[in-house]
Amino acid sequence: MLDQIRIVMIQTTHPGNIGAVARAMKNMGLNDLCIVSPKRFPDPEADARASGATDILESARVVASLDEALEDCHFVVGTSARGRHIPWPITSPREMASVAASLQPGKRMAILFGREDRGLTNDELHRCHHHVHIPTNPDFSSLNVAAAVQVIAYELRVASIESASVTAPQWGTDWDIDLADAREVELMFEHLEKTLVQVEFLDPNNPRQLMTRLRRLFLRSVPDKVEINVMRGFLTAINKTVASFSSKQTLSNDQHPPSDKEKPHV
Repeated sequence: MLDQIRIVMIQTTHPGNIGAVARAMKNMGLNDLCIVSPKRFPDPEADARASGATDILESARVVASLDEALEDCHFVVGTSARGRHIPWPITSPREMASVAASLQPGKRMAILFGREDRGLTNDELHRCHHHVHIPTNPDFSSLNVAAAVQVIAYELRVASIESASVTAPQWGTDWDIDLADAREVELMFEHLEKTLVQVEFLDPNNPRQLMTRLRRLFLRSVPDKVEINVMRGFLTAINKTVASFSSKQTLSNDQHPPSDKEKPHV
């Protein structure tokens, strides 16, 4: 199970934190590290803090965007230390580890860790199926990113040793279809947003929280590949119907130009 877990660090400022995360990962048997737009990496300070886990640093992928980091992942968890305006499914590290233990073979979970000073952005958290919250002392809740990775990695290791299993996201049975990966889900959301604009349900100049709430709805269900394809097919049918109706309206107007009474006065 540990081979199915990817630790993703986003825009890390201090290279020493990357090295410390590599050490925490190797302590607990994790090996897949992906770093999104770090300020300094590779760096001698990262090597020094890794303390023997330089093989994790050497095999780490450095990418320019979160899309690249998640391209082959099927379940995404974001670490979050604060509540959100719109609530999102939240798990404890132990519950999150149980979810990881129930992943289908070959499916990959990404766990996102944000910037040292402000964590993950709302947009990044909106890419996640669940948020994980480490229950720290509320009077002193700030946790170093390497310490946070150590806590999460420990729970993952315990779950792998104990073969912990809960129903999420398999709902108490072996699922018949592979889970959709992050890229497939994101393309569906892009298609959905364009369609909602097309039918004038979503005002792009005043979107409010519509897409955020729809993201929460779909991500909470952890859709599989067929479910995503059904949604894309449904949206395509809507697109074609709207285009056909618009074309007929244009043709009708061309065939029946307005009479003198209908023409606007100049």
